[in-house]
Amino acid sequence: MTNNKLFIGGLPWSVTDEQLANIFSQAGTVISAKVITDRETGRSKGFGFVEMQSPEEAEAAIKSLNETEVEGRKIIVNIARPMEDRGSNNFRSGGRSFDKRSSFGDRGRNSQREKRSRGNRY
Repeated sequence: MTNNKLFIGGLPWSVTDEQLANIFSQAGTVISAKVITDRETGRSKGFGFVEMQSPEEAEAAIKSLNETEVEGRKIIVNIARPMEDRGSNNFRSGGRSFDKRSSFGDRGRNSQREKRSRGNRY
């Protein structure tokens, strides 16, 4: 895996994919530039990804553009980390994952039902 994909944080909400590509073209050849948007509203989430042609150009972009201002906001530029596999049936909480189909052990929903069926003894 090459390290030529960059994460850009702190983007102004008005920045478009094309503007992001133009900003990073100062450091080298931009393969792709994508501002991440909210699915429901279509508005920017304030971060994006840029893929440079080579790891050297990615490093040059980090050195020249990290903590610079774009439309009055300081942007953060780092090497992008691979997306973690989130799984389809798991919730993540405090480093532990739970299968949403489980009853969360002995003290889950089943024990609550048992308490109700026995009456109000507790």
